[in-house]
Amino acid sequence: MPGGRLTQEDRRLIASWLKDGLGYAEIARRLGRPTSTISREVSRNSGHSGYRAEEASRVTGERARRRKPLPRAVPVVQNGYGRDPAAVRLFETEFAEMIVATGLPRMTARVLACLAVSDDGVLSAAELAQRLQVSPASISNAVAYLEAQAMLKRERDGRREQYVIDEEMPQRVWAESVRANQEWVKIARQGAEVLGTSTPAGARMDDLSRFHARINEIMLDDRVAVFAADAVTVLAALLHAGRPLALESLSAALGWPPEQVAAAVRVAVEHPHVAGPVTVVVEDGTYRAVALTERLTAAQLVALES
Repeated sequence: MPGGRLTQEDRRLIASWLKDGLGYAEIARRLGRPTSTISREVSRNSGHSGYRAEEASRVTGERARRRKPLPRAVPVVQNGYGRDPAAVRLFETEFAEMIVATGLPRMTARVLACLAVSDDGVLSAAELAQRLQVSPASISNAVAYLEAQAMLKRERDGRREQYVIDEEMPQRVWAESVRANQEWVKIARQGAEVLGTSTPAGARMDDLSRFHARINEIMLDDRVAVFAADAVTVLAALLHAGRPLALESLSAALGWPPEQVAAAVRVAVEHPHVAGPVTVVVEDGTYRAVALTERLTAAQLVALES
C-alpha cells in the first residue's frame, strides 16, 4: 500500500524494472512511492549480483529482528503487606484510566495514580520513570501540571527531589478549585459590566457569573460540612482541658493527624455558626476555647462582668 512498507511484490517489480533500465523516479511513480524510498531500498539491500527481491526481503527481515527491542518487564513493587502485585498494577491502570476520563492528560494521570497507590505517597522522578517505564522528561512535565493543580508537592531529600501526595492533598485541591471558581466569578462579572447586561453577550456573562457564584457557595458549604463535626470535637476537647493546648498536644490527645486538627480549627474560626457560642483563639502557637462574645450586647457583657 502507498506509504506503507514495501511488499515482496513491490520488491519483485523493482528488480524487474531495474533490469529494464528504468530509473528510480519512474519506478517510484509506478509504485506511488517517494523516489527516496526506492533509492534507499536499492542501496541498502543490493548484493554482489545487484538488487534481487528475495535477497532484499531476507536482509530487511534480519535487520528488523536485530532492531526489535526486548519487551521491558514492569518492575514488581514489593509492598510488604502481602498484596498481589498483579492486582495492584491492574487497579493502578484502572485508576489512571478513570482520571483520564475526568480530563487529565494520560501521563499526568499515570503519575498521579502511581503516587496514590504507593504506601508512602513519596516517589522520586527516577522511581516514577522506572515504575512507569517512561522517560524522566515525561515525568517532569506531568509533575509540573500536578503541582500547578495542587495535587502534589515537591520535597528535597538531600540532592534528590521527591514528589509527595500527603493527607492535605484533598484540602489543597479543594482550595485551589474554590480559588479557580472565584476567578470565574470575577472575570464573568467584569465581562457583564464591559458588555452591558442589557445585551445578549452581557446577559450571558451575567448568567455565567451567577452560576459560578452559586457553585462557589455550594463548595464552601460542603467544605464546612466535611469539617464541622471535627470542629465541634476540637472545641469540646479544649473546653474539657480547660487550658490552652499546642497543635501537637491536641493532635496526640485526639489521635488525629495535625492537618486534621488544623483544618477543624480553621472551620471553627472562619465559620462561627458551626460551634454556636464557642470559638477558638490562637495565641503563641496554642489553641484556647472561648465564648463567642459577639453574641452578647455591650450591656450584657458589662452585667456579666460585674
